Amino acid sequence: MGEISEPFLRLEGVCKSFGAFQAVRNVNLTVSRGEIFSLLGGSGCGKTTLLRILAGFETPTSGRIFLDGRDMAAVPPWDRPVHMMFQSYALFPHMTVQDNIAYGLKHEPMTASVRKERVQEMLDLVQLAGLAKRKPHQISGGQRQRVALARALARQPKLLLLDEPLAALDKKLREHTQFELMSIQERTGVTFIVVTHDQDEAMTLSDRIAVMERGEVRQVGSPTEIYEYPNCRFVASFIGSITSFDATVRENFLEVPDLGIAVQAERVPFPLGQKVSLAIRPEKLRISRSRPDGPNVVEGIVKDLAYFGKDSLYRISLPSGVLVQAHAVNHMRADEAARVADWADKVWLSFDPAAAIVLEA
Repeated sequence: MGEISEPFLRLEGVCKSFGAFQAVRNVNLTVSRGEIFSLLGGSGCGKTTLLRILAGFETPTSGRIFLDGRDMAAVPPWDRPVHMMFQSYALFPHMTVQDNIAYGLKHEPMTASVRKERVQEMLDLVQLAGLAKRKPHQISGGQRQRVALARALARQPKLLLLDEPLAALDKKLREHTQFELMSIQERTGVTFIVVTHDQDEAMTLSDRIAVMERGEVRQVGSPTEIYEYPNCRFVASFIGSITSFDATVRENFLEVPDLGIAVQAERVPFPLGQKVSLAIRPEKLRISRSRPDGPNVVEGIVKDLAYFGKDSLYRISLPSGVLVQAHAVNHMRADEAARVADWADKVWLSFDPAAAIVLEA
């Protein structure tokens, strides 16, 4: 076995209260060197407060933080090897791109020639060398985002904190910039911690994700682990779409009244007789006009249909009255005859035992 290295960043029992309100509750996390780690959650879950604690802008009520083996408790923000990139980018409008990047180096112990070389390195890194003389209002939103990133990286921080870094960009540019960020991080090796409420952004960017709710970390894992194997109903419902049913564990099957069938599930980590929640992702459900062979088959009627181009979303009413969402990929160019089903059609839904997510009720 290889030697297990000390985590690059370690949070131990970190709490933060504002009066009677507890914004961060007993957070324990480790982050590896060179990792892109995301804090994901809705508004008010504590993710930005936790980011500000790491930056030194907030002092934890209790708990300890170690960065590269050093206790950060008494280290002021300006002495931490940490840089925070704000959602607004905070560029100086009267300065050129290269002057904005150079600004953070003004008080660094380096000669003017070394400073100039560093700025040029950053311009090349973010592919903005041709725009060095322009001012922020003369470049696009995506380019301003890269200027802010270059300015943050110019000081060669050990840890870069990004607060909703892509929120100001439109959808197409945001998707493109996600891959640019990943490429820049890989080339620099700097550890990134990203705060976001955007599930797709977290899933695309991250090596690992911490899902937060009401100041607590509910689950930490890779995007695949978080999505395919959520550890609670909150994580299952927060990440992607899902339909949940009340169920009871029986011998070799789940009793699910709303489905009216004995459901076979691959992973049932609960004892016989326990009340549980059965959750199924829409894309795991297969839709067919004729009854398929195999387990976990239920009939229904198509109540709603939404066409998105690459796929369609069906809302199907079961005999119990419950509505279930199912996705179908549009493999063929769309016309009504190519659809899996249409409004008011009788259809059959089926899913594999491995697709059944069984959680505590």
